[in-house]
Amino acid sequence: MAYTKIEQYDEDITQQLAANYKNILNLIEEDTSREGLEKTPERVAKSMQFLTQGYQVDPAAILNSAKFKEEYQQIVLVKDIELYSLCEHHLLPFYGKAHVAYIPNGYITGLSKVARVVEAYSRRLQVQERLTVQIRDCIQNTLNPLGVAVVIEASHMCMQIRGVQKLNSVTTTSAFTGAFLKDIKTREEFMHLIGISVH
Repeated sequence: MAYTKIEQYDEDITQQLAANYKNILNLIEEDTSREGLEKTPERVAKSMQFLTQGYQVDPAAILNSAKFKEEYQQIVLVKDIELYSLCEHHLLPFYGKAHVAYIPNGYITGLSKVARVVEAYSRRLQVQERLTVQIRDCIQNTLNPLGVAVVIEASHMCMQIRGVQKLNSVTTTSAFTGAFLKDIKTREEFMHLIGISVH
């Protein structure tokens, strides 16, 4: 059976992006006619559309697509959610994992939907601080839980391969609402569950 690769991209956007990337390559004095670079502008154009596809996704709609009544009122945690995003300052990747928890207040959502919300906001030009808050606010505003907790641990290539060049640096951000914000024991339980020590 033959292998068929199916990709869907906006052809007009692809061509416009490709023209700009070709110009960039020319500006750094590369030969865009050589074999290795001949199709690079188009490949990068498609790559950029893939990496920023989150702009076309409504994260609240994701949660609402699997919203169920449930009386459970303890921590629901989805941890170690892989994330890949682009730093809006240098258009270089940052990558890591998100830990997302909420305490239901009459409604729960499908577990995979939590990961999809992380993906929807990650696939945009981002800063880690805003990404953390966007995930928190989406869950709080859509499910109206008793509290939301989000912690992201990520490595930023803008720090690793340029600038300060600190290969092993990891940035941690957190955002809380409700019970996680007001109740120290609840917040400590969450931090314990994701494996972060609280001193």
